[in-house]
Amino acid sequence: MSDLFWLTDEQMERLRPLFAKSHGKPRVNDRRVLSGIVFVNRNGLRWRDAPSAYGPHKTLYNWCRRWGEAGIFTRIMEGLAAVNAEPKTVMIDATYLKAHRTASSLRVKKGNLGRLIGRTKGGMNTKLHAIADGNGRPLSFFMTAGQASEYTGAAALLDDLPKAQWVLGDRGYDADWFRDALNAKGIEPCTPGRRSRNEPVRYDKRRYRRRSRIDIMFGRLEDWRRVATRYDRFPTAFFSAVALAATVIFWL
Repeated sequence: MSDLFWLTDEQMERLRPLFAKSHGKPRVNDRRVLSGIVFVNRNGLRWRDAPSAYGPHKTLYNWCRRWGEAGIFTRIMEGLAAVNAEPKTVMIDATYLKAHRTASSLRVKKGNLGRLIGRTKGGMNTKLHAIADGNGRPLSFFMTAGQASEYTGAAALLDDLPKAQWVLGDRGYDADWFRDALNAKGIEPCTPGRRSRNEPVRYDKRRYRRRSRIDIMFGRLEDWRRVATRYDRFPTAFFSAVALAATVIFWL
C-alpha cells in the first residue's frame, strides 16, 4: 500500500468544488477512484492491471472516460490555474508525443474528426501545444496531429491567453499576424525573428531566457508514461490524461 498513490485530504478539498455533480445514485469513493486513475496514467498501466486497492478496474476506466468526454479533467486544471497562476508573463510552445501502435491502428470512422495523429520524421506523433505562466505551469492546452505547425496551435490558443504583459515564444512563433494579434490584446511579444527575415527583430534577450521553463514543464509531463507515449485511440481520452497530469504535478 505504501507504493500506491493517494490524494491527500487537502488536495481533495481543492478538487471537490470542481467535481461533476452526482445525480441519482451516489458515486463510489471519489478519492479511491481518482487516485487509481492517477496511478494508472502515471505508471503507464493497462486498466486491468490497476491494483485492487483502487477498486474494480472497469470502474476506474468508466469514470475516466465519462469525465474525459465531459471535459471535467480540463475544467479542473483550468479552474485551479485561474486562481493560482502568475499571468504577467506567459509562454507558448509545443512538443511531440509519440503515438503507440495501439493508438494509431484501425481506420477512423467516416465523419469522425480523426485521432489527431500524424506522421513526422520521428514516426507517428501527436503534437501538444501549450500556454504556461511565468513559473512554467500550464494554463491551457491544444492538441493537433504531429505534422501541424506551431501557427495552428498559436491561432487556437489566442483566445485562451490571459491578460498578460509579455508572451515568450521561440522562432516558430515569429509571424507578423501573430505579433499583430498579440499587440491588439495589449501583449508584447518576446520572440526572436526567423533567420529568413530581411531585418532583425529586437526582443528582450534577458526575459527570453525564462522560456526554458516551459520546456521543463513538458519534460515533467512526460514523466507520466501515458502522456509520454500515447496509448489512447480517442483524442479526448489522451487529452484528459495530459490535463490530469498537469493538475497533479503543477496545481495540487
